[in-house]
Amino acid sequence: MTPKMGGGPDWPADSCTNSAIPRRCCWTGRGAGGGLGGGSAGYRISSAVDISLAWRNPGSKDDQLLRVAISDVKIENATPRPDEDNIFLDTPTQRILGTANLEALERPFLVHLKLGKVKGLYSYQKELTAIRNLKRGVASLLQLQLTSGKTQEVDASGRCMVEYTAGKDHVTRVKAVDTCKTLETGFTTHSQVLGVSGKSSSITEFTLEDGFVKTAVSEETHVLSVNARHSAAAKVVSRQTLTLVSKEAGPQEAAGQDVPSVVQSLDGEFVSVSVLPERVKTKCKTCPTLWEHWQAVHKQLEPEGLSKAAATRNFLSLIHSVRKSTKEDILKVMKNCSKTALPQMVDVVTSAQTPPLWTPTCGRKIGSTEIRESVMIIMGALVRKLCQKGGCELPAVLEVKKLLLEGPGSSEEEEKVQMYLLALKNAMLPEAVPLLTQFSESEVGALSTIAITALQRYDRALITDEVKQTLNRVYHQNRRIYEKNVRAAAADVIFSSDPSYMEVKNLLLSIGDLPHEMNKYMLSKVHDILRFEMPASAMVRRVMKDMISHNYDRFSKVGSSSAYSGFMARAEDVTSTYSLDILYSGSGILRRSNMNIHAVSQGAHLHGLQVAIEAQGLESLIGATADEGEEDLESFAGMSAVLFDVQLRPVTFFKGYSDLMSKMFSLSSDPMNVVKGLILLTDHSQVIRLQSGLKASVEFQGGLAIDISGGMEFSLWYRESKTSVNNRGALVVVGSVAVDMDLMRAAVEVSFETEASLDFITTVQFSEYPFLVCMQMDKATFPLREFVVKQESLWTGKTFASRRGRKELVPGSEFPLHQENSNMCKRVFDESW
Repeated sequence: MTPKMGGGPDWPADSCTNSAIPRRCCWTGRGAGGGLGGGSAGYRISSAVDISLAWRNPGSKDDQLLRVAISDVKIENATPRPDEDNIFLDTPTQRILGTANLEALERPFLVHLKLGKVKGLYSYQKELTAIRNLKRGVASLLQLQLTSGKTQEVDASGRCMVEYTAGKDHVTRVKAVDTCKTLETGFTTHSQVLGVSGKSSSITEFTLEDGFVKTAVSEETHVLSVNARHSAAAKVVSRQTLTLVSKEAGPQEAAGQDVPSVVQSLDGEFVSVSVLPERVKTKCKTCPTLWEHWQAVHKQLEPEGLSKAAATRNFLSLIHSVRKSTKEDILKVMKNCSKTALPQMVDVVTSAQTPPLWTPTCGRKIGSTEIRESVMIIMGALVRKLCQKGGCELPAVLEVKKLLLEGPGSSEEEEKVQMYLLALKNAMLPEAVPLLTQFSESEVGALSTIAITALQRYDRALITDEVKQTLNRVYHQNRRIYEKNVRAAAADVIFSSDPSYMEVKNLLLSIGDLPHEMNKYMLSKVHDILRFEMPASAMVRRVMKDMISHNYDRFSKVGSSSAYSGFMARAEDVTSTYSLDILYSGSGILRRSNMNIHAVSQGAHLHGLQVAIEAQGLESLIGATADEGEEDLESFAGMSAVLFDVQLRPVTFFKGYSDLMSKMFSLSSDPMNVVKGLILLTDHSQVIRLQSGLKASVEFQGGLAIDISGGMEFSLWYRESKTSVNNRGALVVVGSVAVDMDLMRAAVEVSFETEASLDFITTVQFSEYPFLVCMQMDKATFPLREFVVKQESLWTGKTFASRRGRKELVPGSEFPLHQENSNMCKRVFDESW
């Protein structure tokens, strides 16, 4: 036997011989597992491993070549399973791997160790990459140092930082998995609320006896979960074990002064291979083409089915197909799909977020103004996502950025300018702040509102003193008269942008000199900031100590406008809030209604939903006088939506007096569709290189199919108006982990889905002043379904799959608003409410 050397222990100069013991130096790899109720899938590879010393550097005893031979390979389930579900039963290893691959795996290879670290591997040229990676996994377990400390090592999981803790006859190696660098790069959702979190660990325990490694046991664990619902999680466990069974005299050591010459003398067919793993390119042999996939699912993506979970699931699966398809394949689908399904296919292609696909996205739709505007607005959102991923300098992104920044100044048409501003609102380019600030003072109220609300989305650091000066000029009307909703939007940005003492004081001093309903709106906004402890609350409290700013005359203004925020849900994973801001004209007709839903998770914030209804120029219907600055406004009503930080194309209910009259007389009670579409919320792709040489592919996708409609009803006879916003949606999140050697595959898929609705109705009776206003926000009972699917398959065609799930009903409710609203609703509905 060979004595222990200073740099690291000797693996036996003797070899592990075949004996009657079933598991000798046994290497075990385990695949993926996870899901509900501990469901798992995976496989175990075990074998004998003969290790012998092939060469030792005459000048350095810690510079060695080990000859490693794998034999008696067995493949079985990672966990016990009934015979009828066991695809490995009665399937010999030779059949699973193939004769040539098994022979390649059992052909000896060389490991170059220096001071206990793997410096090189030598194997054969014509080997399947997956087989070579298994050899890398065995070599990775041979690295060891006998002194405590941190160092960097290269093994089958990449280039990683490790820490050794050495004791008497025992060494522990802890790998900092998050530091590992590999060839593969993944991507993830930028929004933390919608993203995926992971926890990983890798610990190897070595026991020594008489200077030899007696056992080496490694366990590596990776847990990934959806931030918004941590029960939707997947787990990867990889275990390796080497056990010294016996020792005996090994073969004669080769002579030589350097590694390359010795390697060639041992076998001229040996070639040097990287210790880092190679990419395994797996091909789906049964996957349909994009056209075949589209043909199978397109009926479920028609507009009438967009609030169902099936539509969202098919949307997510189509994204995978698009990412694997050529531009020609995509064009074929888009040229041949129906007009009603085309917008959904546009959603699929744009969600794939691959810049070369942008050209076919626009290819067929130039003739449609509505779709062209929608595509341009969504392009802004794509620019933002690609910039967040470091792709801001891609040629396609630079081209779109240039188009968006130059667009507002290149056209005199209000509709086109509005389109570009909405796209910039989505793109959130820092270089667009001066342009948006300029348009904040536009003479066109709609353009001012878009520019100001766009600025509200930026980080506070980009809202400079110059920007705030402009917003203060707009609110206080220093240069010209502005519409109420423009001034209210400016006030909202000032309050949310770390306002100074004088800014808050001037806002409070303006109350009393504003139009009646705007006085009430600003008072409600101040009370809401204080009650809900918003960031500006401390400064507002400080200003209110001044009795000139805070007195009864100023804070006793009456009206129907309001601003109110509350909690929708408080959970361990995520907290969601809602806010309702309503501004009326002096005649009692709705001017602006703004409903927002926000989510907060682990300190991160997400604007989940905004539905805004705006109306103007309707005073002539009831013979009322318009407010200051709004005397000449054209009759108009419309609605816009923001979904998960993405501004969508606004919808117009009517524009112009004649259009208003025609729609009033032909108006049905059914709300008008505002948006139907599909949105990719979560998009996470990751490759985990395991120390065992196996590869785990992780995919998490979440999508939302949405159907938002809204409407306005007027009754001149009853002097009553009603606005409604109906939100229908289907949310699906799917996460999968697969360990795929190409020869065999194990995978676990976890998912959850729900179909929900949220209605917001405002009823106004303007037969008296103050007007009677009743706001209702209802959530219907909705289902929540969770599933786990386990799959195992062999290249021979043998497969196993199981599916488990559970369902629960979440009860509906009406969200509580302020007590004043409850009192008004009782009066509106004759005390029966």
